Amino acid sequence: MNISLLFVALGVALMVWCLLISQLQTKPWVSKGLVQEQGAVSLPAPRVGLWVFLAVVTSLFGLFAVVYNMRAEFPDWRPLPDPNLLWFNTALLILGSIALQRARSISEKPNLDGLKWSLTTGGLLTIGFLFGQLIAWRQLAGSGYAFTTNPADAFFYLLTGIHGLHLLGGLWFWARANLKVWGNVATYGIEEVAHLRLSVQLCSVYWHYLLLIWLILFGLLLST
Repeated sequence: MNISLLFVALGVALMVWCLLISQLQTKPWVSKGLVQEQGAVSLPAPRVGLWVFLAVVTSLFGLFAVVYNMRAEFPDWRPLPDPNLLWFNTALLILGSIALQRARSISEKPNLDGLKWSLTTGGLLTIGFLFGQLIAWRQLAGSGYAFTTNPADAFFYLLTGIHGLHLLGGLWFWARANLKVWGNVATYGIEEVAHLRLSVQLCSVYWHYLLLIWLILFGLLLST
């Protein structure tokens, strides 16, 4: 149940953070005359939306973790062997997250080439992770551990599949940001550059989050 509690704690932390962000968005100090409106804090809507989405996703994975632990107590639960390939896949996702963090740092500097390659590398490593997960699925299915063989097998495919789908969604936004980075940035206006920088920042946050979720899921799968 420790993994379940970890999801709950993460979800609560994200919800509290979202509440704080919403309070900043309403700018209560402006109506009270504490500061001038020009000095008020304004957070981009995509950033707020991402944090709200992460809170919802955390709740989803938390529920799955609770059900997983409860179902594992039944006598018909037969744990499946975790493919060694999962360790390699995990390393790919870690490296992808590092590359996205580097892209985020570079986006604040006039280093377009570094931004291009860091952002591209992060996405390609993530694609490698997803292909690795598919290979792990095939290895398990070939060894007789199919989706319908045992509840433990079904949960493995379910949890890793949902995580992979969220990564695929992230790759859509990564692809859009990557196209902009490899475009004619010199012709971009101030707002376009700011939007591009925000896209890179949000991609890095999302990747770090899904890396954390995967590490928790991986620990859950290894513990049973």
